[in-house]
Amino acid sequence: MIEVNNLIKTYGRSSKPAADHISFTALPGEITVLLGPNGAGKSTTIKSIANLLNYKGEIKICGYPNKSIEAKQRFGYIPEVPMLYDLLTVDETTEFIARAYRLKDYQETREKYMELFELKEHRQKLAKELSKGMKQKLSMLLALLIRPQALLVDEPMVGLDPASIEAVLKLLVEMKQEGVSVLISTHIIDVVDEIWDCAYIMDHGKIVRRVRRGEEKEESLKDIFFETTQGDKREEDA
Repeated sequence: MIEVNNLIKTYGRSSKPAADHISFTALPGEITVLLGPNGAGKSTTIKSIANLLNYKGEIKICGYPNKSIEAKQRFGYIPEVPMLYDLLTVDETTEFIARAYRLKDYQETREKYMELFELKEHRQKLAKELSKGMKQKLSMLLALLIRPQALLVDEPMVGLDPASIEAVLKLLVEMKQEGVSVLISTHIIDVVDEIWDCAYIMDHGKIVRRVRRGEEKEESLKDIFFETTQGDKREEDA
C-alpha cells in the first residue's frame, strides 16, 4: 500500500504550494492512476513519494515511513527519465542492484524480465549505449528485480514501441492480481483506460476528484478528466 497523508511541498519563497495538503491511498491489488495537466503537482507528489524531495506530511509504503529501509525494501520506482549508471553494462547494473538490496535467488527473476524486455542480446552493452526505449526497459527491470509490494510508475510508456507497451500493461495487471499496489502517474489516459481501478485527478496542487471504475457509468475516464480540469481553466479565461 502507498499512503499519502497531508502532503505539502513549497518551492523556494513561493507562497503557493506545488502540493497542497495532498492525501490519497493506492491499495494492494489495485492499479491506481494519478492524473493532472501540466503544473498540477503530479511530479512533485511522485518525487515526494520516492523520497527525492523534502516535504511536510506523511508518506508510508506498506505501513512504513517512505524514508525507512523497510519501505525501500518493498518499494519499486520507475521514473519517467531512467536513472542508470552509464559506465556499467546491463548485467553489471542488475548485479549492483541485487547486491545493494541483498537479494537472494534473484537470477530467475532477472532472466524472466530480461526475456520480457528483450534485453538478453544487450546484456554486455553499457547503459549509455542503449536506446531510449531500452534504457526504459532496464529501468523497469531494476524496479521489478526486488519483487516490490508497492510499485510507483511515472509515465511508463515513454520511448516504448506498441508491442512493449502491451507487454508492460499485461505485466502491471499480473502484479495487481498478485496483490501489489500499483500507482501510475501519466498524462496519456488512453494507455491506462483498460486497466485502472481508481483514479485521482490533480489540479493546481490539489486532489480535485477521486473516481473508482464503474462509479461513472456513462462517462469515460478521459471525459471525467477534461470535465474536471478544464472547468477551472474556463473560469480563469472568463
